Amino acid sequence: MITSMTPILYVDAIEPCLSFWTERLGFLQVVEVPHGDRLGFVILARGDLQVMYQTFDSMAEDLVGVSVQTGGCTYMKVSDFPAIVKALEGTDVVAAPRKTFYGADEIFVREPGGNLLGFSYHAS
Repeated sequence: MITSMTPILYVDAIEPCLSFWTERLGFLQVVEVPHGDRLGFVILARGDLQVMYQTFDSMAEDLVGVSVQTGGCTYMKVSDFPAIVKALEGTDVVAAPRKTFYGADEIFVREPGGNLLGFSYHAS
């Protein structure tokens, strides 16, 4: 059984991504692993939620022979849609706040590492 899911987002550099999560979304940096003179891996957490970042260079040494490109999307459900929209002001919004045909409120942004993030509110 799957009991949790944590995305690992692969990027060229982790440092530009940190304030997106810590300042806008209230996550804390709980683990950091250096790779040379930069960060190679971090875990960011808020309550039971986590997101991980790893650089392409660090991943290439960690998973020899595996190739990963930035892409895909991490889709997250939120409990307060207006608050998340406000927190995301000034970011790279790729799909403005909208109501879907299945009744969800959604917004999609590209975080500083280039990965796509979707935030969704589903009324009960």
